[in-house]
Amino acid sequence: MTWTMSTIVAEVFYCVIGFMFILNGVKALKDSGLKTRVGTAAFWFITAFTFIAGPYVPKWITGLCVVVMACLTACRQVRQSASDVPSAETTRKNADKFGYLVFVPALTLAVVAVLVATFWKSLGANNAIGVSALIALIVALCLFKEKPGTALADGTRLLDNVGPTGLLPQVLSALGALFTAAGVGTVIASGVSAIVPEGNKLAACAVYCIAMALFTIIMGNGFAAFSVITVGIGIPFLIAQGANPVVVGALGLTAGYCGTLMTPMAANFNIMPAALLETKSKYAIIFSQIPVALVMLVIHIVLMYVMAF
Repeated sequence: MTWTMSTIVAEVFYCVIGFMFILNGVKALKDSGLKTRVGTAAFWFITAFTFIAGPYVPKWITGLCVVVMACLTACRQVRQSASDVPSAETTRKNADKFGYLVFVPALTLAVVAVLVATFWKSLGANNAIGVSALIALIVALCLFKEKPGTALADGTRLLDNVGPTGLLPQVLSALGALFTAAGVGTVIASGVSAIVPEGNKLAACAVYCIAMALFTIIMGNGFAAFSVITVGIGIPFLIAQGANPVVVGALGLTAGYCGTLMTPMAANFNIMPAALLETKSKYAIIFSQIPVALVMLVIHIVLMYVMAF
């Protein structure tokens, strides 16, 4: 690894994330009422190891760690441990006391991330969210007059609420790159050629947009789906017929986002907000988004047919 300011800062953030995983594993071990505390703790400790030591160990070891983590999850050995949850009365009291001030840290995070990514280019855009999160945390602690330990306690509680699903975006994005390298797009192209009539532009638009949404539902990541579906369908069935590549690319990616609204695989968009809002069903947000996503998908097909050709 070539060490630059960007990579050094990134490694610091990865270590901080790994430290949070370790705290979650320790919390599981301390929960005597958790039947799967050994498996749960092992999952979080292994995850912490991959984040902290991943770049410094052979890749096959990291791969083995991922396999073990998947086995622990598949065998239902990863469960949520007990957390100190604020009472409804405390939550209501704080909500009445602070009101809309609760949005200040979130807005700080967004604004600082844009500023860092735009003006501090030597740091790298990938680190912008980490820097902005740190600044937003400081703002929140000062604004609400809380101790740093509160952030650690609530951070592990949120991490535990989301569970292994929170790791899906990283795993699935890697899987998308693997599918592209393996030539899955070529296989899809051969299958679609038997379905889409030659020269039928509307059918090609529909198949491309629907495939983007479906593959995003499976992958949980529109970017991972984009590379595979565009190679397999977008280029041979749309661009090859004269479609504008800019329009195909832009609308194709946002068509994939329609799938993002309908899948639990997009944990950071759908499962994490449900955990934050503490909804009765962790799929409540997805169910409310499905009608909107389907309407948007139809609109995407129409727009691509009208604007791309």
